[in-house]
Amino acid sequence: MTDSRTTNSTFIHLHTHTEYSILDGALRLADLVKAAKALNMPAVAITDHGNIFGAVSFFRLAKEEKIKPILGCEMYVAPGSRKDKNPEQNHPAHFHLLLLVKDELGYRNLCELITRSYIEGFYYKPRIDKELLARHSQGLIGLSACLKGEISYYLEQDREEEAERAAREYARIFSPGDFYIELQDHGLEAQQRVNPRLVALARKLGLPLVATNDVHYFRKEDAASHDVLLCIQTNKKVSEADRIRFGTQEFYFKSSEEMAALFQDVPEAVVNTTKIAARCNFDFPAVGYSLPRFQPPPGFSLEEYFEKIAWEGLERKLEVLRPRIKAGQLPSEETYRERLKKEISLVKDMGFAGYFLIVWDLIREARSRGIPVGPGRGSAAGSLLAFVLGITAVDPIEYNLLFERFLNPERVSLPDIDIDFCGRRRDEIIHYATEKYGRENVCQIITFGTMAGRQAVRDVGRALEVPLPEVDKIAKMIPPQSQGSAIDNALQTVPQLKELYTKNSKITHLLDLARKLEGQVRHPSIHAAGIVIAPKPLTEFLPLYMSTRGEITTQFPMQDIEALGLLKMDLLGLRNLTVIKDTLELIKKDTGEDVDIDHVPLDDKETFKLFQAGNTDGVFQFESAGMKALLRNYKPENFRDLIALNALYRPGPLQSGMTEEFIKRKHHPESIKYDLPELEPILKETKGLIVYQEQVMMIATELAGFSLAEADLLRKAIGKKKTAVMKAQRDRFIQGAKKRGISQAQANQLFETINYFAGYGFNKSHSAAYAYLAFQTAYLKAHYPVYFLAALLTSEAEKGATDQVVKYINECKEMGIQVLTPDINESGLTFTVV
Repeated sequence: MTDSRTTNSTFIHLHTHTEYSILDGALRLADLVKAAKALNMPAVAITDHGNIFGAVSFFRLAKEEKIKPILGCEMYVAPGSRKDKNPEQNHPAHFHLLLLVKDELGYRNLCELITRSYIEGFYYKPRIDKELLARHSQGLIGLSACLKGEISYYLEQDREEEAERAAREYARIFSPGDFYIELQDHGLEAQQRVNPRLVALARKLGLPLVATNDVHYFRKEDAASHDVLLCIQTNKKVSEADRIRFGTQEFYFKSSEEMAALFQDVPEAVVNTTKIAARCNFDFPAVGYSLPRFQPPPGFSLEEYFEKIAWEGLERKLEVLRPRIKAGQLPSEETYRERLKKEISLVKDMGFAGYFLIVWDLIREARSRGIPVGPGRGSAAGSLLAFVLGITAVDPIEYNLLFERFLNPERVSLPDIDIDFCGRRRDEIIHYATEKYGRENVCQIITFGTMAGRQAVRDVGRALEVPLPEVDKIAKMIPPQSQGSAIDNALQTVPQLKELYTKNSKITHLLDLARKLEGQVRHPSIHAAGIVIAPKPLTEFLPLYMSTRGEITTQFPMQDIEALGLLKMDLLGLRNLTVIKDTLELIKKDTGEDVDIDHVPLDDKETFKLFQAGNTDGVFQFESAGMKALLRNYKPENFRDLIALNALYRPGPLQSGMTEEFIKRKHHPESIKYDLPELEPILKETKGLIVYQEQVMMIATELAGFSLAEADLLRKAIGKKKTAVMKAQRDRFIQGAKKRGISQAQANQLFETINYFAGYGFNKSHSAAYAYLAFQTAYLKAHYPVYFLAALLTSEAEKGATDQVVKYINECKEMGIQVLTPDINESGLTFTVV
């Protein structure tokens, strides 16, 4: 971005607090950018309290609107050492100081400062000190901040010598011309007293002035909802006299004209905002990948070792598969070799050999420790490479799973292999990764809880002192919703709520405030599964956050980690794997039998009887009442049926009637029809219905001449429903179909068909992997019910799920299995078989 973009505006906002100044700022990132654009400001800064949680998303949104993003942070500065948790009585615990990033060095320094403020300086707030700031001030511009800034604090207390000393200190810390005395005017009496003194001090010391508005919300009329937000933060009522309040309604996103009028006596303070904006030219690097270095054994390059273990893995798989290949049940060995050769070539060309080795190594380590690993999840199960490396357990060639659904060579993005581990021992693998790649390079990932509709109503109701029974009644009228405003939706669809809103002014006020706060960030937490692994210390890429419990995470959420090209991995803890392991150990201990759960026959009759009867309590992904009814109605006969039912038991197919149609076609095969004979090989296993995303891709390749990579782009385009992209894809599809002898009318109808079904289509690779895990649990229940239910009861008891324990005890009784009451002389810590 060129500096000239910031020279035509008279004012740029350099001090703003978004919702990531948690429960203090009420400004959404999108609204911040929208406000800058509406007021013709070519740049805007984000300066949240003690963090840059929203930085990556802010930059993306700003650039989409051709607004120059400026990164900053309002830091907390300790009056003495950041490590001193008992500051002198005549000083506050911290002062405020605004930092703005000029360049890449400034960004790295800001990351270091923020990280250390949490890890070394936390005392009520994350604090730095001047010694640390002096070491990391390069590339940063400092502003003296609000009334809580050190200089303003001393001036308000008539301690002018200390104010001057502080100003001189900051001027020395920053590069010449990089420290500004900040002026604000929100109509506060204290600012009227302090501002002339700030101007006089700046003149005396030759320091530049800058005008800011301490923006905490979008429009002036948002002051009321912001005031309630402060009450939510401090657990106070609006009526309480001693609570925190801002005092005026002037903390909104003001126009250049409003700011010029406020500071007409010091016009240079307004002009300086544009000069500062012109000097702040940091941007996150263009998408590249920063993968950790996997160290191959001596004598091998990374790619040589990658190929070696891949081919060795294939040979081990073929030893098991060869009898079925010879019997004609599977394609030829050459089919496997050609597919692996192609996948290896693509992975090497895309530079991801190291990624596969990292994942392979984590799984190998888990297995060497006896930690159960899942059969795969997501689109990775479509990769033969993942299968032969032991990353997944489902043969993608046997089940027609597609590599390009996982990794598209025409749209390069980092692979995404999520791994399920035994829930009890997942932390061991995180510890292993931390030790292998370096403690400074590995970290868990932050996520943010937001105020859902019901939560917003309850929070606002508490602040407004609306009686709890009344608030609870209203909250329960709002159905949970994953997207959009649940409150707005409820007002449209719940007549009783709409009537209350229309006729009761108190409820109108409550809901209007709750609507403004709904969806706002409420608290940070740790992502349940995500970790990031970097090639060097993470603070060279981003700052770290430390919770009040001492847990360290990244400051950027998962999608922003990915946007920066860092390796994020989902290492999930799955209790079902723990149940399987415990079952096998109970069987071994009691009978001496070693059950090879990874090679159970997938056509086992007893297991399918269990599925057909819907006797699937405790069976992974198949134990809900609706799923049990589906099993009883459909009566699955083979593993492919289980894959399909797992994919079809989703809201889209269920609500569209597609699942019912699938059942009907199973029992009335004469109703199965194909619009074109070429569709039969692709859709035969799903009774002529498009159930899987992979089927959309195969139709595009077989009937319209797409490559599989192009077909994956088509699948994504249909999912996103972008008009221009869809038109181009439609034209491409119809032209390709016509070249293969399909008429215009048939091609149009075919595209409409896949466009409709693709909205409900599920990832077959994921469905296959999870159906495999479901089969394993069902197999154990069918053949070893006593041991399986003992392990299941232990698992539920460990997590304190009393209702589930009762449910499975009743299941035991129905199956004729006796559950004995605890005996102080005989019982152990877990359920055992006697």
